[in-house]
Amino acid sequence: MGGLEGPPIPPESLGHGPGDPGRASGSRSARGLGGPPIPPESLGHGPGDPGRASTSLGSPGDSVKAPVEPRPAASVVLVRDAPRGSAEPLEVYMIRRQKTMRFLGGFYAFPGGKVDETDASPDSLGRCYGLDAARAEAIFPQSAQRPGLAYWVTAVRELLEETGVLLACDAAGRPFDATSAGAAEIVEAGRAALVSGKASFPELLGRHGWYCDLRAMRYFSHFITPESSPIRFTARFFLCPVPAGQAPRLITEETSEGFWIHPGKGHRRFRAGEMAMAEPAEYALAYLAQFDSLADVWAAHADGRHKLHGIVDRIEFWAEFDWKEVTWRRPRPA
Repeated sequence: MGGLEGPPIPPESLGHGPGDPGRASGSRSARGLGGPPIPPESLGHGPGDPGRASTSLGSPGDSVKAPVEPRPAASVVLVRDAPRGSAEPLEVYMIRRQKTMRFLGGFYAFPGGKVDETDASPDSLGRCYGLDAARAEAIFPQSAQRPGLAYWVTAVRELLEETGVLLACDAAGRPFDATSAGAAEIVEAGRAALVSGKASFPELLGRHGWYCDLRAMRYFSHFITPESSPIRFTARFFLCPVPAGQAPRLITEETSEGFWIHPGKGHRRFRAGEMAMAEPAEYALAYLAQFDSLADVWAAHADGRHKLHGIVDRIEFWAEFDWKEVTWRRPRPA
């Protein structure tokens, strides 16, 4: 997600921090992961709904500035099975945003960024494999003046830009062979051209005969930055295993750290105040800590529906699930 000019935004304007009384909580339950997604109506009113508070408050003549319109964005949660005998069965890849970045500078997050105009262009949308525009709109409809499929394109592009991982195949659906001679150099040259502006994403795809391989992703969650923030995003999050022969790497243009971590451990470090996170990362870690394997994660998201939906200044989840106590409850078999 690109840097933005201006002074840093105070974290308190972006939502509650660890331990704040505004956090939703519940009681402990068994691992209910195959259940239905949280209905949007349980999360509060959406923009324009009668129940939403007016932007004009106080006495007559007084007014509060209308919230900034959220920009479309997409992020990717890379997930893999942890080595046998690990304390938890899964690992996720996290980055730390450069402290100099205005939006969530120094926060831990997942690779991602805003939807560029070229991501929504016919040239980009025409180079997608495994998901067409109609199916993408059925999963989530056009929002923020961007077609649903554009968010998937952004996810592929941002993953390449921020980690060097390429989700691509040819026109017949054959995955990109990252182990072939010169493949690493080709990917890095393309990534560098993309970041420097020497090539657009559709140009890069067309030059190499690549298609965005959307079979590798599953839709996961949707979050909108609270209205109190001067910079806002309506962000779609996707789950993705790492393609064969590839591995994410630290690229320091926008990030200062990149690492694999058990989701439960990451959430505990957040609760201890050791890793600053916004709600999308915090709740993703807590949620993913409940799964036994990557295969279970993949199967649970085959329906194409989001499992987390944060659209207001608070987030409400299953009443019986305790999001503050997500330690791994069973040792993984040796």
